[in-house]
Amino acid sequence: MKVLLIIPAYNEEENILRVCRTIEEYSKEIDYIVVNDGSKDNTLKILEENNLKHINLINNLGIGGAVQTGYKYAYENNYDIAIQFDGDGQHDVRYLADICEPILNNKANMVIGTRYLDKSASEFQSTFMRRLGGNIISFFIKKCTKKKITDPTSGFRAADKKIIEEFAKEYPTEYPEPESTTCMLCKGYKITEVPVNMNERIGGQSSIRLLKTADYMIKVCLAIIIDTTNLKKKKVK
Repeated sequence: MKVLLIIPAYNEEENILRVCRTIEEYSKEIDYIVVNDGSKDNTLKILEENNLKHINLINNLGIGGAVQTGYKYAYENNYDIAIQFDGDGQHDVRYLADICEPILNNKANMVIGTRYLDKSASEFQSTFMRRLGGNIISFFIKKCTKKKITDPTSGFRAADKKIIEEFAKEYPTEYPEPESTTCMLCKGYKITEVPVNMNERIGGQSSIRLLKTADYMIKVCLAIIIDTTNLKKKKVK
């Protein structure tokens, strides 16, 4: 099985070298590609000086565009599994086998790593506001798809070849994780969650700080409803 880690990175000069070295130490058989999303700091310089495998985006496309670039790379290079893996060090490399296991056993097309299924698996549980926001998004996803997702904004996700092809062709840019999960559920793909550990970010700033705002919550939930409605209309046609 060919496995690729997709690592979106925007201004991750404090973290990216450590993240890549941790992956290399964990396994020489897993490939990774860092997608430098138009960073304004020294991220690109660090990638080049240390010969870290990367794609350099001249302009900042946002997390959705950066991740889709990785999925396009995975699709074009015939990878069997693609795993989103944050460049900030929050994702724990020791859980890569766990997140791939349901795909390898044909139990799922996509697997989401969550800290909320088994709270003892992760000491870092994020802020109250982020957990509240996640619960609200989870409620709307369940209402629209009949499937409960406990950590809808988790960026620690594994996808099989079918999902890789779907995401390479079309991937949401505004609210990528909850929207893409909703769309794949509506299309009938099997999605499951596994408990994982999450680490607290050491340096830099999170790209989803807006999750703390009511405005973000409203827009995500509206996007989920609109996506679901549009997909149902396509099925009817």
